[in-house]
Amino acid sequence: MGGPSAEREVSLSSGRECAAALRTAGYAVTEIDAGPTLAEDLKSAAPDVVFNALHGRWGEDGCVQGLLEWLHLPYTHSGVLASALAMDKQKTKQVYRDAGLPTIDSVLARRADIEARHVMPPPYVVKPYNEGSSVGVHIVTEAANGPPTLAPDLPDILMVETYAPGRELTTTVLGDRALTVTDILTDGWYDYHAKYAEGGSRHVVPAEIPPDIFDACMEYALRAHDALGLRGLSRTDFRWDEGRGLDGLILLETNTQPGMTPTSLAPEQAAQCGLTFPRLCAWMVEDAACNR
Repeated sequence: MGGPSAEREVSLSSGRECAAALRTAGYAVTEIDAGPTLAEDLKSAAPDVVFNALHGRWGEDGCVQGLLEWLHLPYTHSGVLASALAMDKQKTKQVYRDAGLPTIDSVLARRADIEARHVMPPPYVVKPYNEGSSVGVHIVTEAANGPPTLAPDLPDILMVETYAPGRELTTTVLGDRALTVTDILTDGWYDYHAKYAEGGSRHVVPAEIPPDIFDACMEYALRAHDALGLRGLSRTDFRWDEGRGLDGLILLETNTQPGMTPTSLAPEQAAQCGLTFPRLCAWMVEDAACNR
């Protein structure tokens, strides 16, 4: 849990909640804040299984997975290649297209070019292509006077993506089955504040949407999970322009390590399917392995 990424605080919250749930389920748990001595800390703890509650870079991009493989420690979630692939939003889109899944156009561009001119017609979204939790996202509307001025701590290469209007939907996959669909309601767009602040968003689960859209979310999430080679738990996010029916449903990204507090989206969906938070965490421990 924890770690050095931009999602450190979210990861600490996930880690605390998962540790408590696993103790409730009867496991002996050691909490490790992932830092420069992580390899030594893992060797000292000598766990039977590593529950990976890290989010963001280093924790879900294949880096820590490679370390765990090197140490021969079984771990939760997806393996090295699948984690690295799903963390790269641009490469994920190509996997979607190859699998016949609907997505939207995007390009990678240098921040200097993005700030100098519109690299695609507005409206569009500028964001890191290898971060999560809506870190560093900037929306450029049609009414914008010019290209965006970006935060100085953003990386040099960023993704510029066609803006997808509509409702925010999400579906969790656990093992080989899709759980349900959540409709995420916010006053604005689903940014970091909406995801994690008290009252920042409201979740309707199961989503009150037409059956064909519900069924498509379930099918598409499972196909994305399989196409990316994921294991354990994942969550695929959608935008749905309801005025266009099924043609208005597109995949945004697939998260290999979704937030793991009892009220996070994936655990909330599991609870809707009758799986308590301790049982969900226990399922993930029992599913853990190397060579994922």
